[in-house]
Amino acid sequence: MIWAENLSFSYNAVPPYILDGLNLEIKRGEYVSIVGENGCGKSTLMKLILGFLKPTRGGIQTDAYKLGYVPQKSDSANSGFPITVYEMLDSYRRLLKLRDKSAVAEGLRQAGLFGYARTLMGNLSGGQQQKALIARALMGEPDLLLLDEPSAGVDPDSQHEIYALLKRLNTERGLTIVSVEHNLDAAISNSTVIFHLHGGRGHFCTPRQYSEEYLGKGDRRA
Repeated sequence: MIWAENLSFSYNAVPPYILDGLNLEIKRGEYVSIVGENGCGKSTLMKLILGFLKPTRGGIQTDAYKLGYVPQKSDSANSGFPITVYEMLDSYRRLLKLRDKSAVAEGLRQAGLFGYARTLMGNLSGGQQQKALIARALMGEPDLLLLDEPSAGVDPDSQHEIYALLKRLNTERGLTIVSVEHNLDAAISNSTVIFHLHGGRGHFCTPRQYSEEYLGKGDRRA
């Protein structure tokens, strides 16, 4: 579903490259966590997959019918802007030109937020806000869901609920998921594949291999 060949990128289009000769293949139906040290290019790779950035060299291609994207949770969600969860989702429904209003209810149901439809976004907890963003991304029934640090700023109980939802979407619906992760425990517990970025390049491994090779050395941070 996603291919990259000899992919290199820098923001000023000259070396040194953040990503340098990276090769990547993500198959349909996988749940891939992208991990690595801070500043290694995880979010940059996500933006290249989304098409927000263009490669400096090489190429990247995404063969998805529809994309859903959950960005990093922003403090702006806690602002006083008076928009309810339902209004936020319904505005996105209209942006997608979906005529059936039941898409909003289905998004709320999948994210477990049906009882919060009339709640202001700013009054939700961090975990509930993140679930609302996931509900928005699921509208339009994407076949590829991309997330950037889905558990950042979220309490442990809500983290468990969010990852249970993502795992269910992957296993039961066959949704392909690619997530930039700092939460290594969640990556190991939920991913089918881990892509470890280091030195501008990356390699795939199973969650067990990653745990034994990296976390066995006491490194619990991505």
